[in-house]
Amino acid sequence: MIPPKPPSRSGRASLFRYLRLFRQDILSAQPARLYRAWMAEFRTPFFRSYLINQPDLVKTVLKDRPMDFPKSSRIAEGLRPLLGESVFLTNGDTWLRQRRIIDPAFEGGRLRETYPAMWAASQAARSRLAARVGDTVEIEEQTSHAAADIIFRTLFSLPIEDQIASAVFHEFKTYQRSQPILNLAAFLPLPRWLPRFHRRQTKAAARRIRALITELTERRRAEIASGTAPDDLATKIMTTRDPETGATFSTAEMVDQVAIFFLAGHETSASALAWALYLLATHPDWQTAVADEARQLGDSPDFADMARLRVSRDVFRETLRLYPPVPMMVRETRCPERFRGRDVPRGAQIVLSPWHQHRHERLWDRPDEFDPARWGTENGRQCARDAYMPFSSGPRVCTGAGFAMVEGPLLLSLLLRDLRISAFPETVPEPVAFLTVRSRGGIVLKVDRR
Repeated sequence: MIPPKPPSRSGRASLFRYLRLFRQDILSAQPARLYRAWMAEFRTPFFRSYLINQPDLVKTVLKDRPMDFPKSSRIAEGLRPLLGESVFLTNGDTWLRQRRIIDPAFEGGRLRETYPAMWAASQAARSRLAARVGDTVEIEEQTSHAAADIIFRTLFSLPIEDQIASAVFHEFKTYQRSQPILNLAAFLPLPRWLPRFHRRQTKAAARRIRALITELTERRRAEIASGTAPDDLATKIMTTRDPETGATFSTAEMVDQVAIFFLAGHETSASALAWALYLLATHPDWQTAVADEARQLGDSPDFADMARLRVSRDVFRETLRLYPPVPMMVRETRCPERFRGRDVPRGAQIVLSPWHQHRHERLWDRPDEFDPARWGTENGRQCARDAYMPFSSGPRVCTGAGFAMVEGPLLLSLLLRDLRISAFPETVPEPVAFLTVRSRGGIVLKVDRR
């Protein structure tokens, strides 16, 4: 069975038709040729955009010369109400300073230290799903709940049942359904004084989320001052000093970072986990293999167990290939470039698309098929090096990539060790990209005991 894939746009599109299609769904707005093209140019009256799939050019942008291709300010326009000046949006010296403070929290043994919190949240997710045995379940709701629980337990040592954590979770559901990846300011050169046309619902949800995060951050700052703060990710980040300046994050700066941690650690993980469960529901042999492997896990958290979850890890990697939560990334040229014999002007938008590169017909064998075994083949190993970037790549690779590659396989293993999920052939989810790649109408599965 070929997993669902959005239809491609037919024919040419004017700027305004493209804008309308883009706001509805970034994926189906694109032409089918992008699954074969090494590079494609899109011209508007205001800027030029170049989508790049050629591996060596992607490497140039992300790894070899990343400072020459900063994050596009146009993309930041749509996310600024929630993320402020978070590390996801900043460039240059500001970004370097933020990474110097944030990165130590995710280095070395920190994954091992956060593992018990991940385990506890995964067990809670399993209990919630087990309570629905015999029922039809909208699985994105379950994975959103589980991912939010993990991020709050690891970041603030709070279960999702905590009043503020629960409020952030529910407000975020409102935000992510109302905020497209791009708004009008991403396409038009609007002056700074002009309103950015964010939806009223989006702005209101962002304000409420940031107010709740501010309350959590101020509470943690008081606990740090009194010596009662738990040794979790929030404490580590808030007490880490920039090795060059000696400064720590202010409360306002920390609120920006927590907002992106929640977006990256909750929204993207929820997306990937939901698609992974759907793929396993429609490929029962792989689901059985995950369940059999999961029986090696004990009844208490042991980080060493992660080395045994090879099948679950390959399933999760394959899910991230087919349904990368962030389907496109946009950089901007700081100086004129020449790519594939074509002049690329200063200020052009460079689009790097995990969605298209992960399904590129000239790179991958059977690119639209779900096959976790591909990672053991020569083609799979080559593409893993040259054409796989679910967490971006280079200096701006997602700080939580290692975190996600523990969380995903662990959750899949614990959920499916004793439970079986199955799909309904008449209800095929439709992938769409809003903040992340989700299903337009949710993903409905049946839950039974194994």
